[in-house]
Amino acid sequence: MSVEGITTNIQRCSTEDGPGIRTTVFLKGCPLSCVWCHNIETIDPAPQLVWHSGRCIADLACIKVCPENALSLISDGMKIDRTLCTVCGKCVEVCPTTAMEMVGTEWDVDVLVQELLKDKVFFDTSGGGVTISGGEALFQLDFSVKIAKGLKKEGVHVALDTCGYGSEGTLNKILSVVDMVLYDLKIIDSQRHKNATGVPVERVLDNARIIAAWGKPVWIRTPVIPDYTDDEANIRAIARFIIEHMPNAERYDLLAFNNMCIDKYALFELEYPLREVPLVPEEHMERLAHAAREEGVANVCWSGMTRREDNRSTNIQDQEEESCHG
Repeated sequence: MSVEGITTNIQRCSTEDGPGIRTTVFLKGCPLSCVWCHNIETIDPAPQLVWHSGRCIADLACIKVCPENALSLISDGMKIDRTLCTVCGKCVEVCPTTAMEMVGTEWDVDVLVQELLKDKVFFDTSGGGVTISGGEALFQLDFSVKIAKGLKKEGVHVALDTCGYGSEGTLNKILSVVDMVLYDLKIIDSQRHKNATGVPVERVLDNARIIAAWGKPVWIRTPVIPDYTDDEANIRAIARFIIEHMPNAERYDLLAFNNMCIDKYALFELEYPLREVPLVPEEHMERLAHAAREEGVANVCWSGMTRREDNRSTNIQDQEEESCHG
C-alpha cells in the first residue's frame, strides 16, 4: 500500500461538523499551538507512540522487543525515552492488550475513501457527508484534495474544517473540490491571537475573505475559552467581521470550553494547561450569543458543556445543550 497521508481518527455519526449525519476524518499535523487544544495528538504530523496505563498487564513483551531499548516499566508506569524511540511499532505489534498504541494511521487515499464510503447510506438519508478536519486539513493538502475528489466522484458532500492558516494557493486548491467550509475565527486582535495560538491573525482573516469570494457556504466557529476568547468585545468584533466580510456565512457557532482532553495530554507526558479552568456559565454563553446577534449576525448557536448557577443555592450543575436562533 502506498502511504499518501496520516490520520488520527475517523469519527462516525457526527452531528456537529456540518449538516446532516457526517463522518469526520482527523488528519495529523497543525501549524497552530493553541493553549486550549483538545486534539494534542494531531499537532505533530508524524505517527507517535503512547502507552495506556489502564490496559497494561505488565507483560513486558514490548520492552523485550524494542530494538532501541527505549522502554522501561517503572513505578510511575511505562517510560518512553522519545530521544531513543524511532516509532518502529514493534512494541505495538506484540502488546497483548493494546496498551502500546501508535497514534497516526497511514493510508492510501483510495483505501481511505472506500472506508469513508461505508457510511454513505447515512449521508444520503440525512443530507450529510464527510468532513475533513485535523489537526489542520491544509497541512496535508494533496491528501485532503485527493480525499475530497474521491468522495465527490461518489456523490458525497464534503466539508473542510480549517483554522485558516495556510497560503492563498493552498486554500484555493482545496476550495475548488469541497462543498462547504467550517472556519475558525478565534480572536480578532493579532497579538492576542499570537499569544494564544502561536501565529498572528492576519493570514486567517485574509483567507476568510478568500473563502467569501468563492461564495461557498460557511459556518464560522469560535471556541469560547475563559480568559482567551470569551470576552464580549472579542465576540462582537468577530461578529462585525462576519457581517462585513463573509456574506456567505450561514451560521455562527460558539463552542463552550471543556477540559475533557486531560487524559489525552497524559498519554504524551504532558499536563493540560487549562485543567483547573471551570466550565463557562450557561448565562455567559447566552450573553455572548446575544452580543453577536446584536451586531447583526442572524443565525447564532452555542453548544457544549456549561455550568448553571441556581440563584437560590450554591449548587453548580453541569449541562450540555445547543441554543440557536435564526
